[in-house]
Amino acid sequence: MPHVTVKLYPGKSEQQKAQLAERIVKDVMEALGSAEGSISVAIEEVSPTDWAETVYRPEIAGQWDRLYKKPGYNPLK
Repeated sequence: MPHVTVKLYPGKSEQQKAQLAERIVKDVMEALGSAEGSISVAIEEVSPTDWAETVYRPEIAGQWDRLYKKPGYNPLK
């Protein structure tokens, strides 16, 4: 039962977020062989001022060994 959470800055339209979710579902189905009905996608908006402390520090810098795609930025420097 894959569940994917996407965190991003506010400002994307509902259409853009729905399109992103659809593409994620299709890619998860293809990559993992999961049934569409078993996949869920959540999108959480995080303000740029909160990003470093609520996303980067705990979920990126704090989980470096679990990241399969690492970012090319570091807001903590």
